[in-house]
Amino acid sequence: MGKIQLLGLKADQFRHPLDLQATQALRQLPGLDVLVRGVIGPLAEQFFYAENIASSVRVSDRQLPQIYELLQEAAKILDLEPPQVYVRQHPVPNAYTFAMRGRQPFMVIHTSLIELLTPPEIQAVIAHELGHLKCDHGVYLTLANILALAATQLPLGEVLVQNLQSQIMEWVRCAEFTCDRAALLVAQEPKVVASLLMKLSGGSPSLVSQLNVEAFIEQAHAYDAIGEDHLGAAIKEIQTGDLTHPLPVLRAREIDRWANSPEYYRILKGRALDPDQLAAPASPAGRSTMPGWRNW
Repeated sequence: MGKIQLLGLKADQFRHPLDLQATQALRQLPGLDVLVRGVIGPLAEQFFYAENIASSVRVSDRQLPQIYELLQEAAKILDLEPPQVYVRQHPVPNAYTFAMRGRQPFMVIHTSLIELLTPPEIQAVIAHELGHLKCDHGVYLTLANILALAATQLPLGEVLVQNLQSQIMEWVRCAEFTCDRAALLVAQEPKVVASLLMKLSGGSPSLVSQLNVEAFIEQAHAYDAIGEDHLGAAIKEIQTGDLTHPLPVLRAREIDRWANSPEYYRILKGRALDPDQLAAPASPAGRSTMPGWRNW
């Protein structure tokens, strides 16, 4: 049986409530959107586009056609135009997207990530990145990447950008939950997304056959119990305070919850809930590591 095509899908039909809240908070910062789109964005866009087209392999129907087909199907399911995709030789499993409403958006996937995953999991990565495009995350993702680089490379950079960076990174963590939902809408099988997150946590090509998705999901739910007292909550905050992405176990827990929600099934049946009906979760997003480009 083929996958369900989500024709007419709107971003706010699957956007995570924390993403909605964080985006609204960022929009209150005066001039931020204009600064990134009008000043920083065009320069960064040209630089990274030139870098990728010179140093990566562009996916097409004649170049890495299996990945191309995964992209085409994922874009069709999410009802958006597919971007350019580049595969880049890199030892760190990662994928990222750049889009500034100028040159055609593009996605980059590292070879080490492809080697770690099955085709359905690769498609889930692609769908996650497409989620950023569907939700127009490009402006704030660009600023997040630039701030992360500035904090590590400029004199006193960490001090200068700390306040704005904390707000941007809080948004990034929330946006990741939304894009995991996009991955599930394409995979249409929660275990595919959970398996992907498990491999990002502790996988390698030699260990794949020994990994257990059900055990990882149980581990994700067990993480909640750590915060049931004040000490556990403090430990969690210390653990995640300086990180830029939700912890994989939190992402697995969130996607497991959403996969069992009426909202998810209504979207698949073409009867998505209005975003105003969504209830915000009680706990804030956790985070993960890797400065610079987003660590998928």
